[in-house]
Amino acid sequence: MWSCKGSAAGRGGQFGAAWVSAVVVAAVTIGALGGCGFRLAGSEPLPAVLARPYLSVKDPYTDFSREFERQLKSSGAQLQVLRQDSTATIDVTRDQVEKRTLAVSARNIPTDYEIVYTVTFTVQGPDSQLLAPQTISLSRDYSFQENELLAKEHEADILRAQMARDLVTIAMRRLTRLK
Repeated sequence: MWSCKGSAAGRGGQFGAAWVSAVVVAAVTIGALGGCGFRLAGSEPLPAVLARPYLSVKDPYTDFSREFERQLKSSGAQLQVLRQDSTATIDVTRDQVEKRTLAVSARNIPTDYEIVYTVTFTVQGPDSQLLAPQTISLSRDYSFQENELLAKEHEADILRAQMARDLVTIAMRRLTRLK
């Protein structure tokens, strides 16, 4: 008589059952977390006043502007093209990246830089100011070596993009607290 007990086919049934039970446990866990009100960080819903906001930015192509627009849309906001069609106006008045030299070598060549990303925004409702001007600033430093110029420029770009994402997360938290 033919038997699969020690073969790979016989073990596949055991692994298949373990896989199915793992999927069931994962589904039950996700359901339980969702049922008790658990939400992933940054997934809080926006208040009703921000359902159809108008986003006013000086430069729509900065890291912060693009990420802010993306996060607003993913939170359910329907961005308006015209200010008069909106339920509120989010006005980004400052979106600035500064690069400062922190240290120089004996040959007067920079060896450490600091990137400071600063954003200021406010929210205006139809009748009144909903959120006073909020200024958020983050800074990161990185070392610089002239023989690794391209890699260090790329590192600065990555740091700036990550700082923009962090600033958007902070701004979104402040927006979700609006009434």
